[in-house]
Amino acid sequence: MRILLLADIHSNWPALQAVKEPYDACLFLGDLVDYGLEPAPCIDWVRQKATYCVRGNHDHGVAQFVTVQGKTGFKYLTGVTRPITQEKISSADRRFLGTLPITRMVTLDNTRFFMVHATPRDPLDEYATADPKFWEQRLRDLQGCVICVGHTHFPYVLEVGDNLVVNPGSVGQPRDGDPRASYAIIDSHRVELKRVEYPLEETIRTLLESSLPDQAKSLMTEVIRSGGLAKSDATRVRVE
Repeated sequence: MRILLLADIHSNWPALQAVKEPYDACLFLGDLVDYGLEPAPCIDWVRQKATYCVRGNHDHGVAQFVTVQGKTGFKYLTGVTRPITQEKISSADRRFLGTLPITRMVTLDNTRFFMVHATPRDPLDEYATADPKFWEQRLRDLQGCVICVGHTHFPYVLEVGDNLVVNPGSVGQPRDGDPRASYAIIDSHRVELKRVEYPLEETIRTLLESSLPDQAKSLMTEVIRSGGLAKSDATRVRVE
């Protein structure tokens, strides 16, 4: 069975369109919206094509009309792009985001997959790097599962006891220095982290033609082209 793992699309429609992998099941791990400015087609794609989904912190914030105030980095970008997201989605889109579960356990190909955006302890917000000791503490109640997570925008595969943690990275806003869309394929119980190029300038053109402040346009262009923020910006904010 060929399973496609996607996370952190963040309204980047050109990036999502570039993922053309064949699959038998698609697991989406949250954060459809914010940052990018084409949320509606991304929501529609996941609604129609993903087999199972969970909610991310940005999905939750948009669904609940949470306002964000920030002066730098990703928190600033969340605050200025969220009103545009709200303008561009329908009430049905918002309901879809708000009714996604925060965790999900599914069985595929005789394997259990535990789906969560962040971690089992804090499904929406906890930042989880590829640290075995960190994950050991959070997987004590789970045994023999593939733990599928997103949120960090950094791809990794990590064995923790009899569990396997897979983070496919971000489709729409990678932050590991590689701007290509990131995702994962699980085929015959083997995990492959994959990247695909997409037309970055299409995403940037949509940003530049928008009503975003010039500061936001500049910052988002940097993130899209370089696969992250400059260290001086990135170290001043928590992940949003």
